Amino acid sequence: MHQIKVDNLIKILKESELEIEELFSLTVNPAYVKGKGEEILHETLQLIGGNVKHLPLLEHLKFDFKIKRNLFVYDDQVHFNRYRLSTFKSSLYESFSYNWIEGYKRMCRTFEKECLKSGLQSRVWEGPPIASRLFGKAEEAGDLSGNGSSGWKLNAYNDAQYDLVSRLHGYKLIRIPLYENLMIGGSLKKIDDLLLNPKEASFQAIHNWLIRKMDN
Repeated sequence: MHQIKVDNLIKILKESELEIEELFSLTVNPAYVKGKGEEILHETLQLIGGNVKHLPLLEHLKFDFKIKRNLFVYDDQVHFNRYRLSTFKSSLYESFSYNWIEGYKRMCRTFEKECLKSGLQSRVWEGPPIASRLFGKAEEAGDLSGNGSSGWKLNAYNDAQYDLVSRLHGYKLIRIPLYENLMIGGSLKKIDDLLLNPKEASFQAIHNWLIRKMDN
């Protein structure tokens, strides 16, 4: 489902003359993260109850597409919860400016119930083995008391890595939350619905909306 929406978005953009690189992968240079970057990631881990003796660093960051120096990620339900909200307390978001951050904080507070509906499978709730090594064993699926979800915490930490490392490599990261609304034909439409069943009448509005994100 995620890829269908991304493919539809790319299809709309390709009607202009923008050069789009799909499924762009950025190889992480650990030297860029040394020092201050490591301090920020340690702090982020601590904010979500992680084992700060271990500082895992992703080797590759995978993005839905790239336009010039802009990297795009389409964020589904599992990216909006209390752990992701906690990462925004990191000094990362004081050191660098992200024009989407206030909206993301609001959505993390508002849509955690939707995250619970879609994020209870063991591969998401418990995550890969590194999740329990970093954050301890997850509670029963859906139980956010105690240790909560180690998989959700790992996702939140990785999202913060994307925010930091893409910037350290000189890119602008543009996050597209499924909950964002566009004004089309005098009414608000959720981007997720527009991309799931795209209609030609909304193509120009979606195109202009995305261009504004690159220009801001």
